[in-house]
Amino acid sequence: MTHPRPVTYQCQAMDGTARLGLLDTPHGTVETPAFMPVATRSTVKGLDSRDLRNVGTQMVLANTYHLMLRPGTEPIRALEGLHGFMSWPGPILTDSGGYQAFSLQASITEEGCGLRSVYDGSHHFLTPEQAVSVQQELGSDIAMVLDVCLGLPAPRQAVVEAMERTLRWAERSVRTHSRPDQALFGIVQGGVEPDLRLESARRTAELGMDGYGIGGLSVGEDLGRRDEAVEAALAGLPAEAPRYFMGLGDTEGLLAAISQGVDLFDCVWPTRLARHGKVITGQGDYNIRLARFARDENPLDPSCPCYTCLTYPRAYLRHLAATREISLPRLLSIHNLVATHRLLERARTAIGSGTFKEFHREVLESRQTPTSHPEKK
Repeated sequence: MTHPRPVTYQCQAMDGTARLGLLDTPHGTVETPAFMPVATRSTVKGLDSRDLRNVGTQMVLANTYHLMLRPGTEPIRALEGLHGFMSWPGPILTDSGGYQAFSLQASITEEGCGLRSVYDGSHHFLTPEQAVSVQQELGSDIAMVLDVCLGLPAPRQAVVEAMERTLRWAERSVRTHSRPDQALFGIVQGGVEPDLRLESARRTAELGMDGYGIGGLSVGEDLGRRDEAVEAALAGLPAEAPRYFMGLGDTEGLLAAISQGVDLFDCVWPTRLARHGKVITGQGDYNIRLARFARDENPLDPSCPCYTCLTYPRAYLRHLAATREISLPRLLSIHNLVATHRLLERARTAIGSGTFKEFHREVLESRQTPTSHPEKK
């Protein structure tokens, strides 16, 4: 007997290979392509759930590794899962901890990943089965399999070994996953080798998962080779399933992947930039800390409808930066997330009207025009 999938994707329109779609989840429908802010420890730094709703967020991402350490799954489960714990009514995706295994230089064996806690130094061992079990307890709408991520460039043999282990771990994850109201996504690996990406995608798709992440990119690879790797991966994935580029959030990267047919994205990029005083605009990104903004009466971006742009001039925000006020990261995060969500909203409109190629070109040209860049006025 075939059971209905907890998460389904419906393609509404295509413009070339760019896709306009709807991702139906137990906690609501997401219009795609869509960007997920990263709520690593069940919070997007400096923002609360009301802020996220106000900036136009449809879906957020939380982190398995961090939440299993603090606060642990019991307090979260007691509040009916992450949705109740963080007072977020919309869809939630949890990543598996594979990126933390990479970034924290975990010891990896066939059984799993040996990791030390970033909080107290204690040792923990994360297996594919445990990663699934933790995510089931967290109650996210979408859980990810545990994968092996490599820094690039890497020797081909190392890429092959990581890909094969990721596939074996995916099989173990499928056997473990049992929560009927939670989707399980596989992860395509293969470095920047098109043949390996295609093979990984096809073999992962054979496992019949609810959706597929493209992992192991945005870790130092050449952009041209990244595009080739994404194209190869997408060629091996079923058209009826959602496609998720893990860890991508810059304007140029988002638009390039959307043009190839990717549906979901996550990244700390907009909020991390904000914590360093960086502002995202359609005319190029700039740093509000620069002295030239000390008397600037303009908003961060005159075309932006966000709370920050409607309320404060650059001069005030630059003052907050100079005095190291903690309100600045929040105000810039609000703006940067609105800018990112609006970019994808405009991309969706362009796909629906058959003008995505022109929209893509216009955005890139606008960001490269010196006369329109705030730092050059």
